[in-house]
Amino acid sequence: MASPAVAVRHPSPTFLPSSPHRLLRPCSPGHSPLKLGASRLKVTALFGWPRGDTTKRDLIPPAESYMLTGSASEVGTKPREVSISIASSIMDIPAVDWDACACDPADPEKFSPFLTHAFLSSLEESGSAVKETGWLPFHVVARDENKNIIGVVPLYLKSHSRGEFVFDQSWAEAYYSYGLEYYPKLQSCVPFTPVTGQRILVRNAPYQDQVFDALVKALKSLTTKMNVSSLHITFPSEGEFSKMKDNGLLQRIGLQYHWRNRNYKSFDEFLMDLKQPKRKNIRQERKKIPAQNLKMKRLRGDEIKNPSVCSWGRPYLTRDFFHLLGEKMGDKVMLIVAEKDDQLVAGALNLIGGDILFGRLWGCLPNAYFPNLHFEACYYQAIEAAIELNLSKVEAGAQGEHKIQRGYLPVTTYSCHYFSDPGFGAAIGNFLARETAQVKHVIKVLHDSGPYKEDILKEFAPQED
Repeated sequence: MASPAVAVRHPSPTFLPSSPHRLLRPCSPGHSPLKLGASRLKVTALFGWPRGDTTKRDLIPPAESYMLTGSASEVGTKPREVSISIASSIMDIPAVDWDACACDPADPEKFSPFLTHAFLSSLEESGSAVKETGWLPFHVVARDENKNIIGVVPLYLKSHSRGEFVFDQSWAEAYYSYGLEYYPKLQSCVPFTPVTGQRILVRNAPYQDQVFDALVKALKSLTTKMNVSSLHITFPSEGEFSKMKDNGLLQRIGLQYHWRNRNYKSFDEFLMDLKQPKRKNIRQERKKIPAQNLKMKRLRGDEIKNPSVCSWGRPYLTRDFFHLLGEKMGDKVMLIVAEKDDQLVAGALNLIGGDILFGRLWGCLPNAYFPNLHFEACYYQAIEAAIELNLSKVEAGAQGEHKIQRGYLPVTTYSCHYFSDPGFGAAIGNFLARETAQVKHVIKVLHDSGPYKEDILKEFAPQED
C-alpha cells in the first residue's frame, strides 16, 4: 500500500503519492525529517505525554449521556437516555453482557471468536495487550436507564502502531515533522488480529441504530476530550464502514487473501477448478512433505497439548496467552502440526468462527527448515479442514501475494479514521481518495492473475462500486 509524502505549508499540509517504502517527508526548505526510532517509541509507551499540558488528559473521562428518539419506524416510542462510559479493563465488564453485544445467537454463521470476552480478556490477562506493551485498554460501554449494558466497543489508547496491520507510521512521521504529537492515539480493533468483524458491538434490541450512532459520536468526543491526535477503527465490517462515513470518519481500504469453498467434497475437487499448470504445481509442493518424512496432523480441543514449543512469529503474544486461549476457547482452536520422527517441528494456529476458518499464526522450531512446509501447514491443510468441516471460507491473514497461486484471492478490507487536527484530516482525506483508486486497481490485477479457470474467476470477481 502506498504511503504519502507531505509538504508542510500553512494552513495545512498536502499529501502526495509516494513509494510503499518511504515515510512521510517534509518537503519545505529548512525542515529536516524526524526519524521515529525505537527510543522515542519506548518513551511514549509510558503514556507520559512529554509535551503540553498533561492536566488536560484525564485518563478516565466522565460518562456522557445521549438521548435516543427512535427511528422513523418507531414513531411514538418514548425517548431513552443512554450513558456511555470507559472501562479500563475488559475484566470490569461481565462476560455475559459483553458477549450479548458481540454475538448474535440468531446469526451463528457470523460468530467471531476474536470479539468474545474470552479472547479479549486472554490478551489482557496474559500481559499481551496492556499498558506496558503500549495497549492501554479503554473499552467503551453504553448503558440504558436501567444500567443494562446495550453496547460496547473494544478500544485501546496506543503509544505506537505495531500489531495493527493497517499502516499509519507515515502519518506519525508527518505529525512529528509538523511539530505535533501523533501518539498516543485511540485504536478500536482486536489487537494483533487483522480479521474483519463488527467493531461497534450493539445488543440486538430497539434503538440499535441510534445506539450505534451514539457510540460513534462518543468515540469522536473522546478523541477530542483526551487531546489525542486521532481515532482509528480498523477491520470493521463493510456495513459499519458505510455507516461511519455518514458519521464523518475518513475511509481507507486495503486487501487480504481469502479462499472460498464452492461446496467442494475433497481437495482434489478444488484442484479441478484450477488451471492445469497451477494444479500441477500444488500437487508437486504437497508431495515434498512426505518426501521429507513429515507427518501432518490437525488437532482440536483436548488433543492440543503444548503449542508453546514452537516460535510463533513476532513475539507480540506471551506464552500465557496460548495457555489461556486453550483453557477458555479450546473448542474454537485448531492446531495444524508437522511432526518428524514423532517430534513436533512446526505448527499453524487457527480459530474457527461461524463458517470461517481463520489462519492466525505460524511457528516452527528455531533453525528448522523444511521446503514448502509453510504452504502445507498454513494454506493446503487449512483448505482441507474447511472442506471437511463444510466451512465457507479460509482467511489466511494479512499480506502475501504468494497466496494467490495457492487458491487464495484478494478481497477488500476496511478501516475508518478521525483526526483532531482538521488540516491533517483534510490532507489525509485527499491522499486516501487517491490511494483507494490505486488499491482497487491492484485488487483487480491480482484477481485476474489468479490460478482459477476463467469461469471461476468471473464468479469470484470483485464487485464494482
